[in-house]
Order: sequence, then C-alpha cells, then structure tokens
Amino acid sequence: MPTLVLAEEHGDETGALLSFLEAQRGGLRRAVLGLTAAQAAERPSASELSLAGLVKHVAEVEQGWVEKAQQRPPSVERDESNWHLSFQLEGEKGETLAGVLEFWDGVARRTEEFIRSVPSLNDTFPLPEAPWFPPNARRSVRWLLLHLIEETARHAGHADVIRESLDGATAFALVDREQRGEQ
Repeated sequence: MPTLVLAEEHGDETGALLSFLEAQRGGLRRAVLGLTAAQAAERPSASELSLAGLVKHVAEVEQGWVEKAQQRPPSVERDESNWHLSFQLEGEKGETLAGVLEFWDGVARRTEEFIRSVPSLNDTFPLPEAPWFPPNARRSVRWLLLHLIEETARHAGHADVIRESLDGATAFALVDREQRGEQ
C-alpha cells in the first residue's frame, strides 16, 4: 500500500469506490513519473508489456466499460485482430505517452461524472452479446466500479515491476518523488 486512500464521507459508498479507483490510477501514473518516452515504451521483461502500453490499455478498458454501462457503442473497437494495439502506442497515429495520459484524465473525469449521475450503485446494465459473456447478462454499477478497481490495480502491479526493472525505482520512492513535486 504505497498510498493511503482518504476516507469517504460516512455512508458515501460511491465516493469510497471512486477514491479507491483513483488511488490505483495514481499507481500507474506514478510508474511513468520522470521517464522519457523511450523508457516508457521499453519492455524489460519476458512480457510484451511496457508502461506506456499499460497506461493506454487501462484508459481504453475504463472507457469501454463505462460506455457499456451507458449502453453506447465503443469508441475504440477491439477484437482478436487488434487487441494487442491496446497495449502499445501507435507512433504512426501520433500517440504519445503525454497524449495517452491526457486522454486517460478525460476518461477518468467522464467515469466519475457518469457514476455520480446514476441514482443507485444497484442500477444494472446489460452486457453485450459476446462469447465470453453469459447470455442476457447484466451487471450493477457497483460491479462496474469494483471491476475497474480490479483491472487498474492488476496493471498497477505490473507497472511496479516494470518500473523497478527499468531503473530500480519502487512504488514508495515514486510516491515520495511525486509528493516532492518532482517530474
């Protein structure tokens, strides 16, 4: 636990869940703190994962799930043929780490606006038809938030290992650097 999530107002489950989601986003953002674009694109392990790719992936996944909950078509279509592109910056399309971080900030803002606009975390939405979803499946907004926390935390853990492999910086050291205002 490199950061302590602030306490919510008593009884504000929505606020608590959004705070935990933001804490996990912070772990990923800190993982790229002070890195060059080249360093953020490096893959220092047997995995194909890079820090820049993880940031892009998590931003796209968050956006996609919120769009599902809003019953809107996906802004980014991913399938077996292009799933790998969600994990890498596409230079030919002008994608940069700074641009993806800015995109993610917008996604995070829209997520919070949507979640706070829903009357109840018990409200449900249908999952789209897909071989990996049960037929006629529905999920609650609470489930959505918990899934986003889970997905982001999983990849924040990957990011910790990748960052430490790149230059030895640990999550605690990066929290310290962030708190001192270092870039």
